[in-house]
Amino acid sequence: MSARTTYRWGIAALALIAIEVLVTAVFGVLWWTVDHEVPAFRFDRPDMLWGLLAGPVLLLIFIIELAWRDRALRRFADTATRARMVPGISTLRPALRYLTLRSGLGFAVIALAAPQFGSHPEEVKSKGIDLVVAMDVSNSMDCEDLGTSRMLAGKRALEQLVDRLKGDRLGVVVFAGDAFVQLPLTSDRSAARMFIRTINTGTIATQGTAIGAAIDLAHRSFSPEISTGKAIIVVTDGENHEDDAVTAALSAAADGIVVHTVGIGTPQGGPIPIRRNGQIQGFRKDRAGNTVVSRLDEALLIQIAAAGNGLFVRSTGSSTGIVELVDRIKAMEGAETGTVQYTAHDDRFQYPLAAALVCFLFHLLLGERRNPDPIWKRIMA
Repeated sequence: MSARTTYRWGIAALALIAIEVLVTAVFGVLWWTVDHEVPAFRFDRPDMLWGLLAGPVLLLIFIIELAWRDRALRRFADTATRARMVPGISTLRPALRYLTLRSGLGFAVIALAAPQFGSHPEEVKSKGIDLVVAMDVSNSMDCEDLGTSRMLAGKRALEQLVDRLKGDRLGVVVFAGDAFVQLPLTSDRSAARMFIRTINTGTIATQGTAIGAAIDLAHRSFSPEISTGKAIIVVTDGENHEDDAVTAALSAAADGIVVHTVGIGTPQGGPIPIRRNGQIQGFRKDRAGNTVVSRLDEALLIQIAAAGNGLFVRSTGSSTGIVELVDRIKAMEGAETGTVQYTAHDDRFQYPLAAALVCFLFHLLLGERRNPDPIWKRIMA
């Protein structure tokens, strides 16, 4: 065999294909058996096992490359010349190097699939902020002094708030001349987005801007058993015509609830359009027939935020101001919102990963040619 000067690539191909089919069949049977008979075993990322399909592709590439090398040797010179110039040609060694590489990749894919065996119960205490947003839905929120309606700007601010809340609970109160709970405190962000989309200026029939009633209702929405990590955000243009909002903010602050305000609109203000089928039919007028101009009451919102130990931010056409508020809220001390019990599975990825590293090491150390001199002769030389 040491006199061979070409590769037996056909025999190698048949042998490797047989090994590939056999190993695939054995792995499939083992996986099915373990999946049905050993409930304690699972793959955390079974989708990664699709990477095993790269094995047949790698085998095809190896066979084509070995055949190409054999053809190149045959075209290079005759048998006698090849025996002198390229001695020690071996078909077994390239096949073994391929098998170590193929096995290493297979074990690496299995490690990436995160095999797990065994489990144990764990308990995690969750901490977060309870936040209630009071959203103004009075007719003045239809004013378009921000380039779009104040209502759309406020809803955009709420959506940005939901996107930035992770692990916190959110509730929504809507108000005009009266206030009611649109969404109780929940950590379900999908539900929060769904409820926010339904908010509009027709949500409450009684018109007005009862900011104080909204703060009081938001105040009552919190659990009295939780003493920290509670905040209210009032999103409004500030045209309060109903009650004493500053007193309501002081009452909330006395119970440890921080009250922030987001001003929607401009101090210059604008008329309130009346739309039918999406088209402006005119503008709202007062009893004297004059066009109503709605303006942002920035001074009132600053007073409310100060009374509630909170922050006032103003929403503009380019910025909702929510990012600054979220940073302030996240700095608050979170309260314990509950205990989550779950089953933790024990990872076993380290074993196939170690096998993969051993295979790769053998792949690097194993040469492709036989040395024609015995080892004792090389030592004595």
